Amino acid sequence: MSTVRRAAVVLVALSAAALTACGPAGDDAAGGTGTTPAAKPSASPSAKPSTGPSGAPSASASPAGGPSGGGGASAADHDVFPCSTYDVTFTASLAEPTTSSYLLKVTNKSGKACRALGHPVVTFGALDGQATARGEAPGIEDALRLEPGQSAYAGLMGGADDGKGRTVGSIALTMNTESDLEQTPLSASTPGFHVSPDVNSVTPWMNNVEDALSL
Repeated sequence: MSTVRRAAVVLVALSAAALTACGPAGDDAAGGTGTTPAAKPSASPSAKPSTGPSGAPSASASPAGGPSGGGGASAADHDVFPCSTYDVTFTASLAEPTTSSYLLKVTNKSGKACRALGHPVVTFGALDGQATARGEAPGIEDALRLEPGQSAYAGLMGGADDGKGRTVGSIALTMNTESDLEQTPLSASTPGFHVSPDVNSVTPWMNNVEDALSL
């Protein structure tokens, strides 16, 4: 073989080797997977609501401000404050002429509920002293609750005109608030009410007239 022909054969062999090296290797040449495929970003699955044991969607969290739904009655009662003279109107009517006893009535005139605590505080016109408490009053948790427009009653016992006391034409009332709240006394006319030592007394607030006058 001549030198020129031998050089040509070597050149063809080198060219074929170069083409083989540049082309796809292995399965890639036939459309296979190849040895190291390019990484593809995985698609994120759609968000799904969490489910409870039964397969139903779990309840969503309550909105800010507390659990949904209204509060119980006991929770509401914590916001009901004692009635003061600023919350009520006051009247007194003759109940027993012989003893000049009177029925006291207060009515909630405010726009919210309040509690009539204990006994009314009753004084006698310009005289010193006040009516003593008669009967046991419920505690503050069980005190009579007055919704707007509702009334409470108490019985004020007078005394016989035996010459040992004085007759007054009016009384003044303040409410028991179990606090140092200053109140403006409410006045009512009580013609012929006789104030006698150790006789005059008043019942706790009741929700009906009969109980107020029978205690």
